[in-house]
This record gives sequence, structure tokens and C-alpha cells, in this order.
Amino acid sequence: MQPTFWLERWQQGQIGFDQAQVNADLLHYWPLLACPPGSVVFVPLCGKSRDMRWLHAQGHQVLGVDLAELAVQSFYTELQLQPQRLRIGTLDCWHSGGYKLYVGDFFDLTTAQLSAVDAVYDRAALIALPPRLRVAYQRHLSAILPVPCKILLLTMDYPQEQMPGPPFSVSETEVRELFAANYSVSLLATRDTLAAEPRLRQRGLQQLREQAYLLQRRP
Repeated sequence: MQPTFWLERWQQGQIGFDQAQVNADLLHYWPLLACPPGSVVFVPLCGKSRDMRWLHAQGHQVLGVDLAELAVQSFYTELQLQPQRLRIGTLDCWHSGGYKLYVGDFFDLTTAQLSAVDAVYDRAALIALPPRLRVAYQRHLSAILPVPCKILLLTMDYPQEQMPGPPFSVSETEVRELFAANYSVSLLATRDTLAAEPRLRQRGLQQLREQAYLLQRRP
């Protein structure tokens, strides 16, 4: 999948993946990560997610990355913030109000840029990637995160033949295959959510489960 796919989606306003409300699983399961106020939370492929506002309201500093400058610009505009901008390597860093958002390719992030991260919230990254890139994503994420990090991972699981991604189907088996070498993987919940997704039903989906996982880095 080419970066232009996502850039065009933002330019054309085709952002059905941008939720109007804070994610229910984030509200319910985030306390399990036991992140104290002041912790730095990394949100990969963050877009302009309202979930980042909720994390900030819990006292966390929020660090994100997204390909689309329009997404990051919209996020700050909606909050009426005037971010400072700094070029760091191939990435543009926008910084204001307790948020630091990078514009550019996730795979260009370095260990130094994530050195202060305490936890990760992934609602939209893993399921946005086709299988080959999911493997690369896990490897790069594990390589650049500090060892003590915990991850709250949200996925969708459905018959892939019923609907082309994104969002892609990521089964529990695949989650464990991807992360088990570096993390303990705990399935927190699995829910049938097809009734709440009319947009996906229109695309042909007949089954859908959403799942939440807690990943804890192995020593």
C-alpha cells in the first residue's frame, strides 16, 4: 500500500476511520496500563484522533505520527493551538499544548525520538496495514520502543474475503505470532460489533469482532 493512498483519503475527506467519539475500549481498558500522570503515550498513525485529547486529559503527554500533514494540522486547528514546527531528519515535528506529533513515515522514527515513551495506544495502525507491512511494523516498533513499554492494541477480526482492507482483519493468532517473541499477549475482550458499523456492512461485511489486547514487554 502506497503512502499516496492515505494522503488522498485525507485530501478527499474520506476519513470514515476518524471516530466522532472517544473509543470505548480505550475508556474501559486504559486503566490496566497503570500509567501515572506525566507519562508519555505514543499513538502510531494517529490522524486527528479524539482519543489523543482523552489521553491528554488524563495527564499524559501525547506523541504521535502520521503521514498526512492535513491530519496533524486539523488536529491542532480544532484545539485552537499554534504549534511550533521543527524539521528532524525526514520528519516534521509539530509541538504544542502537551502534544508532539510527527508528520512523516512511521518507519523513519528512531529510538531517540521514542526514548521517553511509557506506553503505546494502537487503535488504527496495525489494522491499517496489509500483512507484509504488519510484520515490518511490529519489528520496527519493538526495535525503537523502550523496553518497559506496555501496549493497548485494538484490532478487527473478520473474514478478509468479505471486504478488502483497510481496515484489515487481524486475528488473535496473527497478533500472537507477531508479538509473542517480545511481549506477553493478553486478550482483554472480544465483541461482536457489526451492528454498530453500517459503513462496513455497506462494503459487504457480514461478520465483525473487535478485540482488545494488553501487550507487556518481556524482560
